Amino acid sequence: MKVYTKTGDKGTSSLYNGERRHKTDGAFQALGDVDELNSLCGVAREFLIELDSEKSEQLESIQSRLLDVGSAVATPLENSSDGKLQRTLFDVSATSLLETWIDAMDKDLPALTNFILPSGGQAAAFLHLARAVCRRAERSVTLQVSQGACDASVAVYLNRLSDYLFTVARVASRKAQKPETTYQKVK
Repeated sequence: MKVYTKTGDKGTSSLYNGERRHKTDGAFQALGDVDELNSLCGVAREFLIELDSEKSEQLESIQSRLLDVGSAVATPLENSSDGKLQRTLFDVSATSLLETWIDAMDKDLPALTNFILPSGGQAAAFLHLARAVCRRAERSVTLQVSQGACDASVAVYLNRLSDYLFTVARVASRKAQKPETTYQKVK
């Protein structure tokens, strides 16, 4: 099977339910944002492997969940078959797992007293970038949720994922023995 199909050459693409929409449709914006997030998580994971293999494995699991997020977005609730909806139903326990990981990391981190600037070594910097892209993906998916096209649990997962990415960036900074740069107000 070839990688290219030429079916999108005229500016449309297909969702999982077979519906063709213009590539500027909000569903494709959300899918693109989630795909970009997944790619950034992969880059961050590569920098994190040497610092913390456990967190690297967590990111690998998250990358699979992001494909699940994409499947849910690509299967609009209002006009997809029950079979396709069941196949792409997002597992809400993924959000609880993120919360468990966040709580475990947070116990070993110093309390926040200032805003932290994206920094702290290569892994931490990429994790902060992934967090920012995660917030954009969340906004795109939230629009789909507000239009009835996607289940709210998907947006909740992305909201919690941004918290996870912030927290694991702080851990990566400590593991790399790099200081967290804090916000300084102009005097």
